Amino acid sequence: MTPLFHGGDLAAARALYPDAPKPWIDLSTGINPHPYPVPPLSPEAFTRLPGRDALDRLLRAATFRYGAPSPAHVVAAPGTQSLLPTIARWAATGVARVLSPTYAEHARAAGLAGHAVEEVPRLEDLAGADLAVVVNPNNPDGRLHSASALLDVARTVGLLVVDEAFLDTGGEALDGLVDAAPIVVLRSFGKFYGLAGVRLGFAVCTPDRAESLRTVLGPWAVSGMALEIGATALEDTTWAAATRARLSADAARLDGLLTGAGVQVVGGTPLFRLATTPDAAGLHTHLCRAGILTRPFPTHADRLRFGLPGDEAAWERLTAALK
Repeated sequence: MTPLFHGGDLAAARALYPDAPKPWIDLSTGINPHPYPVPPLSPEAFTRLPGRDALDRLLRAATFRYGAPSPAHVVAAPGTQSLLPTIARWAATGVARVLSPTYAEHARAAGLAGHAVEEVPRLEDLAGADLAVVVNPNNPDGRLHSASALLDVARTVGLLVVDEAFLDTGGEALDGLVDAAPIVVLRSFGKFYGLAGVRLGFAVCTPDRAESLRTVLGPWAVSGMALEIGATALEDTTWAAATRARLSADAARLDGLLTGAGVQVVGGTPLFRLATTPDAAGLHTHLCRAGILTRPFPTHADRLRFGLPGDEAAWERLTAALK
């Protein structure tokens, strides 16, 4: 079961459209195009194995930032993607239900763990599953559920995994409630902070589950560079507040641009917008020929997902291409 198609494959786009204008504008992901300014890193971050003090600082910062009960509830990992199959195996092998359509890797990971996977359209359809998965807010439509609604679901399933990869932009976090029901929360660092290449993510769960996950990951799972960058960024509440405001303004600007071009915006988050148009494939191809990569959906031929342009030049090129 190979990884499924995702956004961000500029190499493939360049090969398919060699005559497209350069540089390419990548709007195919939901990654913040205004990344956190990486601070100067200590030489030890490169030359020594990561120390316990650096990890403790990161866990404290994540506990504060995400509202977890304590650092003992938080596990740092080299991206949440690496955690999916292990967490899926925590549930008794049986039926895994994934609230869909959503990020396809959750269903793949559940299958790898031996579950019979069912993709369901409504939150209440998750009841009775051995493993249930909700992406909140959802990718790609931005569907958002309250913490109380998710807690109710958790009490009807064997294990509920809530992927809050895009929750930094707004919504009710479930991180503080992981002791109240069988819940594991996933938090992505790279999307909101625009540093996907750092490969840093977190699981928030009960201390016993957290200790089990640390045992599986082993020592030094997170690089010294990621520990320093992550802690500094998570502690910077001023940057986070300003970034939320900037992303919201950019998302509104993108909505206006798409609507003005006759493309209907039907959902999303401040980091990406989901749009529909009868000829989404044709629009995707047209934009690729203009050196602009969007995210199509083979199973939904009328849909395209748009990330945010990163600078004024990119906005102008998108505007011109949509005209």
